[in-house]
Amino acid sequence: MNLIEKKKLKAQAHLLKPVVMIGHSGLTPAVMKEINLALDTHELIKVKIRAERDDRNIIRTQICAETTAELIQSIGQVAVFFRKNPKK
Repeated sequence: MNLIEKKKLKAQAHLLKPVVMIGHSGLTPAVMKEINLALDTHELIKVKIRAERDDRNIIRTQICAETTAELIQSIGQVAVFFRKNPKK
């Protein structure tokens, strides 16, 4: 994904509200299922990660690896992910 595409996605994500929140239980299989479902439905999603900074980095990396989504932006506890839905 090139820089121009990322900028467009960041602009689109600005108005979005987080669709998934990751709490103290961390990244459970149920949460991963919800993230995959949200990516299939919306393609571009915000996820709120309530964890320490180092843990947030690990969780973001794990989400990208398990969902094949791309991290578009991460500010504080909020991360934006994008995955093109081939069915759309």
